[in-house]
Amino acid sequence: MNDTTRTDPPADPPSSSADPPSSSAGPASPGPATSGGPPPWIDPQIQPQIEWRSGDVVISVPAKSGTTWMMNIVHQLRTGGDPDFEDLYVEVPWIEFVERPGQTRQERLERWAAMPTTRRRAFKTHSAPPALPYIEPGADRPEVQYIVVLRSPEEAAVSLKFFTERHSRAWFDLWGAPHGTMVRDDFATYYDEIFEGMGMADAMFRFLAAWWPLRDRPNVLMLHFSDLKRDHEGSIRTIADFLGFRPTPAQWPALLEYCSFPWMKAHERKFEVNKLTEVPVLEPGAMVRKGKVGAAAEDGMTDALAARLHARGQAILGDPRVLEWHYRGGPLPTD
Repeated sequence: MNDTTRTDPPADPPSSSADPPSSSAGPASPGPATSGGPPPWIDPQIQPQIEWRSGDVVISVPAKSGTTWMMNIVHQLRTGGDPDFEDLYVEVPWIEFVERPGQTRQERLERWAAMPTTRRRAFKTHSAPPALPYIEPGADRPEVQYIVVLRSPEEAAVSLKFFTERHSRAWFDLWGAPHGTMVRDDFATYYDEIFEGMGMADAMFRFLAAWWPLRDRPNVLMLHFSDLKRDHEGSIRTIADFLGFRPTPAQWPALLEYCSFPWMKAHERKFEVNKLTEVPVLEPGAMVRKGKVGAAAEDGMTDALAARLHARGQAILGDPRVLEWHYRGGPLPTD
């Protein structure tokens, strides 16, 4: 991509001067990471090489914060309702994902460049600017839109433990990675050694810090997982308006059903990367789990761990209003 089409975010996101925000696709990626960086099947550096098109939709969400749900919402809106797709990751490519050892960036870039121009492309990423190039609206620039979703850090943390444990042994073996790298018996140990110890907690808050100065840009829609749960139909209609999709009245009932948690759970195989890889990436049921709000304690989030997590968020985000929104959702704070 030509540098003239790219703008890095302003240098004043809410943060403490001692802990400046940055985006890290390594710690924020959903797969088990190796010490000191992302797992071998995650390639964040490919993102600046994409030739963006006008009409592209980028779904930028931290791990276990509603990414798959938003991928499906966008796909259903652009098709007017599609219950027959086989693999959502074919329909909405994950930018950082490497499908097999030895796969080149060029192979993936060429595949995405060859996607039909008759339908708008959509991409998933767990990165935020500047690792993910943000393109300001303007003349002679591709018109790219960004949907950013955040979730309560407590809920994302407990969901991430479950998810990483359910990567298949065959997938680890394919990449020569020890299966136990990201697996711990209890959540407290997982939090200490993995989530906090490997920088995932900080990466989650830095993701929001990176996007926050861009939240009011006309090509950015920032949403909260809790609000999507509270007002399913209203949220999806807001997304449709933002993207310029106009489903007919006859299409809306089925479209809303296909975006619902019960439908996605009943068809969870469609969301588990089942067509792109030589061996299964995930065990059945790993991707679409509970989707609950306010239930982190059920999966091991104690008051003490929650306090530590909140303190990291305050240190990184600085503004307590921004931190509160990260946890609760609701209207975005105004300056």
